[in-house]
Amino acid sequence: MKIHLAGSTRAFDAESGETVLAAARRAGLAFPYSCLSGNCGSCKADILDGSVHYPYNPPSALSKAEQSGDKALLCQAVPLSELTIAIREVEAVAGIPLRQLAVKVVAKNRLCDDVVELKLMPPKREPLKYLPGQYLDVLLPEGKRRAFSIANAPRHGDTLDLHVRRVTGGGFTQYVFDELSVGALLRIEAPLGTFVPREGGDRPIILMAGGTGFAPIKAILEYLRDIGNERALHLYWGARHASDLYLDALCRQWQAEQPQLRYTPVLSEASTLERHQYRAGHVHEAVLKDFPDLSRFDVYMSGPPPMIDAGRKQFTAAGLPEDRLYYDSFDYAPDVLAALIRARKG
Repeated sequence: MKIHLAGSTRAFDAESGETVLAAARRAGLAFPYSCLSGNCGSCKADILDGSVHYPYNPPSALSKAEQSGDKALLCQAVPLSELTIAIREVEAVAGIPLRQLAVKVVAKNRLCDDVVELKLMPPKREPLKYLPGQYLDVLLPEGKRRAFSIANAPRHGDTLDLHVRRVTGGGFTQYVFDELSVGALLRIEAPLGTFVPREGGDRPIILMAGGTGFAPIKAILEYLRDIGNERALHLYWGARHASDLYLDALCRQWQAEQPQLRYTPVLSEASTLERHQYRAGHVHEAVLKDFPDLSRFDVYMSGPPPMIDAGRKQFTAAGLPEDRLYYDSFDYAPDVLAALIRARKG
């Protein structure tokens, strides 16, 4: 099926059964995306002409009104006819080559009880070009993949740093904690994703992370510091307990060194003692309590799907224009999710 881009003479073809996003990526177009499962809504587009269906996963991030109207999630939408679509392209990632390469584990550091930092070294002769906020896939046997955000900005060391949380039922994360050794080789595909900094004039920025969703936020903050950013920055990091804020000291150091940066940790399961030292509750609620009107902000958020879903709905209701909300959703891989469900039932 031929797919046309509104306001442009460009078009590309989707093969039988191919999603619009997959076809666009194959054609070298830089459409926004994150979870690739229909849950986060990053790839939402307007269908100006034609129709689509969803043979793989339902478009969970679309409301009923959007599903019955002219909206589509391109990561799941398969054309039923020739299409004309309107979507914001992410020009910054266009032209960056997607590559598969072997990397060496050169460091493995325990950041907290259930998070390990891996430092991966690409071949010296093949440095990887990427943007802050992008992620990589670790390629596993039987065609399986595991996605991890790159936690350091370019120019912050020669390695690709990952924050890996131990997941019950996650065979690869268990392997990382118990067996993976320094010197081992992993095969990766990178860079992936469009959760990258956008131009925004002088608008203040809110950066909200949940758990290891801090990884791409960290990379973006490092980049903003590198370019001499003067915009006001509000960093919110949500976790269950203080011990889960595995780079809390670094965030406090940033706040001390950068007068335009304010750091607010928020604990969802705060103990009585923790409530005397930290904000308690859900991280997106803390943002809204501090800034009930978000119309003058840009917002970047990264973390688990429930946090992304709540933030997406409530932030736009608080006046944030949807085209100034950027997010990265940390979904489980399908086989890991199935294992988690089995474990909970068992």
